[in-house]
Amino acid sequence: MSNSFYKNSIFSKKYLGSISIKRQQKQDNFVLLIFLIIKISFSLLAIISLIKLGYSSKVRLTRLREIEDSFLYEKYRFNTLTDKFDDLFSSKGEQRFMKDQDQIISRDIIRVIWR
Repeated sequence: MSNSFYKNSIFSKKYLGSISIKRQQKQDNFVLLIFLIIKISFSLLAIISLIKLGYSSKVRLTRLREIEDSFLYEKYRFNTLTDKFDDLFSSKGEQRFMKDQDQIISRDIIRVIWR
């Protein structure tokens, strides 16, 4: 009887050992699956964030280009008006100004010049 008890206990230890190993492997696989899902989630979050960041940067750069173009146009207009204003105070500037005004004012309008 002691011999069969000994065999049964060895058999039960081996059987229980293989069950515990399988259970441990299932738990390890479950934990690895959870970690894999978390890694995929963070990777998707990072990719989506980079796409949003790239799009917002593109919009911002487009707006900055529009502002720069508008600034350069206004600067050009300012420089031309400044040059015209400076020409008024140069020699014979009044005649040039009046000559320019003739082109701006249509011919059938009466013009009054105050002196």
